Amino acid sequence: MGVLPRIRPMRLRLVKEPFDNPDYIFELKHDGFRATVFIESGECRLVSRNLKNLRFESLKVALARLTVRNAILDGEIVCLDENGVSRFNRLLGRKAEPILYAFDLLWLDGKDLRRLPLIERKSRLAHLVNSSNCERLLFAQHVEGEGKKLFAEICSRDLEGIVAK
Repeated sequence: MGVLPRIRPMRLRLVKEPFDNPDYIFELKHDGFRATVFIESGECRLVSRNLKNLRFESLKVALARLTVRNAILDGEIVCLDENGVSRFNRLLGRKAEPILYAFDLLWLDGKDLRRLPLIERKSRLAHLVNSSNCERLLFAQHVEGEGKKLFAEICSRDLEGIVAK
């Protein structure tokens, strides 16, 4: 691997209350390990937000099979329970096969996408995920503008929280 740039993911910042804003999208906060995924030459590296290599070998093998020349994805490595809820203890204890909830596409086939609007990158990511036939790769859905409503729904289901972007 050598063509792809080194990327450090943005850290989350806690806010006191949920908010609505038409300039933001809102996503479910998953309970797992944040990872930047580097795919190049049929190989995959998973890098933590602290720039440490993550060792989820079966996930790396699955993601390396994506039909891309090279790509950088941002996402969360999680293990899901029978209801589709991310469970950190399953991930930490290696009690289930991990998957990647991808929420951003930063690079694809030699093109740096970071200057594109987030909504455009997510659209390209959705297409990549849907066309991949990779059961270990899921697209992180989002809601536009309505953070309060999403937060209320997440709370009613006793889930992790939300992320505003």
